Amino acid sequence: MAQAEPRPRRKRGYEKLLRTARRLFYQRGFHAVGISEIIAEAGVARMTLYNNAASKDILIEAVIEGVSIDVMAWLERGGASIAEPTLPPAQRLLALFDLFEAWFGEPEFQGCIFAKAAAEFPAHDHPVHRAAARHKRRLFEFLQDITTEAGARQPAMLAEHMLLLLEGATALAQQTGALIAARRARRAAEQLLAAGL
Repeated sequence: MAQAEPRPRRKRGYEKLLRTARRLFYQRGFHAVGISEIIAEAGVARMTLYNNAASKDILIEAVIEGVSIDVMAWLERGGASIAEPTLPPAQRLLALFDLFEAWFGEPEFQGCIFAKAAAEFPAHDHPVHRAAARHKRRLFEFLQDITTEAGARQPAMLAEHMLLLLEGATALAQQTGALIAARRARRAAEQLLAAGL
């Protein structure tokens, strides 16, 4: 399975700063939240930031990388339904949609932080945009590992379709509050698997 890089060891104050920045950025956006607010809410010294990240963009990139590591670990665990080694790979793919449906129902759900980052930093060569794109690549590779295990005739194409369904369901759930989006995407995934792509 595709795995994110191990999280580097950091000092406690910087970890607290990252957790605070992550929450504020996810709730309100990257440009709307200032460095001074993050430092004040985290209750750390300003030098805690500048000793670890020379700019706000570097802090945002670190947040995105940290979230990516956590998301990939969440998917690898995936609850008993996905992590169960005896479960057929096709069923593991479908179980992802159940996992996403549960995520959509969480009170703090506000969509995909990676999509938000790419939208707020639209230049493809910007470090934050690149960090968000790296996560999507990791997710695609994770899905491709499962579609390959499932014996798909075109594992890369099937993985791409599954990614599109998961991304679309996430966007729809965030924009409209339609938690059923994951269930509908799951039905589309079932049709793709039945077609033997």
